[in-house]
Amino acid sequence: MDKKLLQNTFVVVAVACICNLLWGSAFPGIKLGYKYFNIDSADKASQLLFAGIRFMIAGLMVIAGYSIIKRTFIRPRNVHTIKRVVMLSTFQTFLQYLLFYMGLAITSGVKGSIIEGANVFVALFVSCAVFRLEKFTAKKIVGSIVGFIGIIIINLEGLQLSLNSGDLLIFLSTCAYAVSSVLLKYYAPSEDTVMLSGYQFLTGGIALTFIGALFGGHIDEINGRGITILIYLAFVSAVAYSLWAVLLAHNPVSKVAVMGFLNPVFGVILSMILLKESESAFGIKGLIALAFVCSGIYIVYSNHKFRNEDYYEI
Repeated sequence: MDKKLLQNTFVVVAVACICNLLWGSAFPGIKLGYKYFNIDSADKASQLLFAGIRFMIAGLMVIAGYSIIKRTFIRPRNVHTIKRVVMLSTFQTFLQYLLFYMGLAITSGVKGSIIEGANVFVALFVSCAVFRLEKFTAKKIVGSIVGFIGIIIINLEGLQLSLNSGDLLIFLSTCAYAVSSVLLKYYAPSEDTVMLSGYQFLTGGIALTFIGALFGGHIDEINGRGITILIYLAFVSAVAYSLWAVLLAHNPVSKVAVMGFLNPVFGVILSMILLKESESAFGIKGLIALAFVCSGIYIVYSNHKFRNEDYYEI
């Protein structure tokens, strides 16, 4: 696809909306998967096994689909690329979902959706301070603070901060995801990001499956609804992450990451519909938290032209 087209703001927004709608549906989808496969919220090993199978399928989908598009079998071209696949899969699939699946079993789909919104700000920090792909500005700092206030508000109970282990695990998973996003951008000039996406899913999925099985994970109740959800979740990962990888390859991290605010929005709405979490979704606390998250992103990037001087050369 033409590079200029992929840098067009309308195209970036449209593709990012599709990605975040798919990702938003993953929150309630995972919980439904646990229900249909009869995986208990305390059975961490089976949750990891479930995740591993999902991502192995997602990896095979990307590799097969992209090979058909390219009319040749895609694979890492050398040892250097394999190392990058392993590094990417460690953060994007293994660590992120090791923490995410365990956390989501403890917290609600609505709260998990909003906490995941922090990945926008973590990605900004990693891109600016660690990899130096772009520069900090006062607007970015203020906006990040406002956004994180939203993350705090969703955990407030009365006058106390309520942060359970599930919330903490999901927040740590957002940190792993943010690092993976910046790594993908960092690798983009010399690597095919879709190929990296496919093999990192496959590699990470194998690792999660192995860990889950090693610790006694099992799926005893196999049925049509469960298999349908599993395939759908694999499809979500394969399509959404591959499209996101293409956007990151051709745009600044911040220009793509800003669209991440749609993830918690879609997650809240779909959790409300599919998981019947309407009371949590429409509670004053939840609405205020979501407003702060979205406002923080708006402050960071309102009227921002994404000028060349705002970014370092890779």
